[in-house]
Amino acid sequence: MGMEELDEHYLEEAVEMLCRSKAEELRMVGYEHVTSKDVWDCVSSKYEKEGIPHLHKLVNDILSLKATSFMNYLTMSALRGSTFE
Repeated sequence: MGMEELDEHYLEEAVEMLCRSKAEELRMVGYEHVTSKDVWDCVSSKYEKEGIPHLHKLVNDILSLKATSFMNYLTMSALRGSTFE
């Protein structure tokens, strides 16, 4: 395993940890069924056109995600016909 692969793996784990943390925060305010995948899907939906941004912006976007923005994302996804687990 090269350094680049190790760094990429480390970054993926760090982003997953941030998403888990945000999911826990959202569960504490009443959104009981939120998962880290839900948080990642919400945040990464903004990057579909431009691609994944620099790490500092990605971290900021995850940590600053508001419950209202998350619910807007879920509502719009439901209206588009996405399924939720």
